[in-house]
Amino acid sequence: MTLRTNDPQLLAIAEKVDSGERLTFDDGLYLDEHADLNSLGQLAHRVRTRKHGNVAYYNTNIHLNPTNVCVYRCTFCAFRSDLKSEKSYLFSDDMIRERVLEAKAAGATEIHVVGGLHHLKKFDWYVDVVRVIHDTWPEIHIKAWTAVEISWFAHITKKPYRWVLEQMMDAGLGSLPGGGAEIFDEEVRSKICEHKADSGSWIEIHRTAHELGLRSNATMLYGHIEEARHRIDHLCRLRDLQDETGGFQTFIPLAFHPENTGMAKIPKPTGHRDLRTIAVSRLMLDNFDHIKAYWIMLGEATAQIALSFGADDLDGTVVHELIYHDAGAKTPEGLTVSELHRLIREAGCEPVERDTLYRRVLRDGANWQVGPPVLATV
Repeated sequence: MTLRTNDPQLLAIAEKVDSGERLTFDDGLYLDEHADLNSLGQLAHRVRTRKHGNVAYYNTNIHLNPTNVCVYRCTFCAFRSDLKSEKSYLFSDDMIRERVLEAKAAGATEIHVVGGLHHLKKFDWYVDVVRVIHDTWPEIHIKAWTAVEISWFAHITKKPYRWVLEQMMDAGLGSLPGGGAEIFDEEVRSKICEHKADSGSWIEIHRTAHELGLRSNATMLYGHIEEARHRIDHLCRLRDLQDETGGFQTFIPLAFHPENTGMAKIPKPTGHRDLRTIAVSRLMLDNFDHIKAYWIMLGEATAQIALSFGADDLDGTVVHELIYHDAGAKTPEGLTVSELHRLIREAGCEPVERDTLYRRVLRDGANWQVGPPVLATV
């Protein structure tokens, strides 16, 4: 299929894509800065279709943010709170159990756990969050704690990352989310999240998790003060680690939401930037099976279009998401399965429910079980 473009550099990149040749940093930079959006989307959709055909994935999940009290003061974050603020909160064990039972009643297969780093809570409290979930409902998959949180746990315990992860696994941890990556470039990080775990720590924690058999996701926060070169560098570093470990499942580009943050004067990314970032990610991350269009951040309409720009996953029902809604997201705090099906079918795709580890979910009324893994074709 020939691209409708007279751009010789884009045509040369398309030949690489069609032949399975890896794109370079300079290729990615050109795609991000110069390629026309329609051709870029067409090329990314070609790769997405090669891997997944007409399928679009989703899962039935629920979020738990056990506290918003946080030791860090990232300028891009609207979720965090000081301990004595009226906004601050802390989940009790009973509140956690209630959330898990709500997930069970909703047929969720995953609970997604991230939150603030409460400086008065010891490591055992964070372990107990996972343990209470697991003891309340052992069947649910617990995807918990970003690399930033794991780094904090290592700091307060003075233990290696491996030890921290092993304690969490013993309590019931099933996989890691991909948050906290933001942008790997340290100059940018120094301006948006100065004291948080650096890029080397983020990469080492995910490397260690993969060595222990944990799968994880990866993210990139875009649309703030970063430039194209920072985004492409970020993608190349993720690609290198995936070459090494093979432990990443999906990549989620996260659109910056400025409202109620220390960067509120920066306009939020346009739909054009959203789609360009997803398409470039699909083309650069040749060793990632999945690219997610996180509808919470993109909005439902843009997420639908993203299924034709390289994305193959919309995330899930996402009940009780707080972090991005605190930053001004206008999307619902959750969608029903039927609403997800509608979004996917309106985009011309066939919905397939998967669990956290990308196995098909087979349902019989209120009961469900996992089937074989969903496999990309290349």
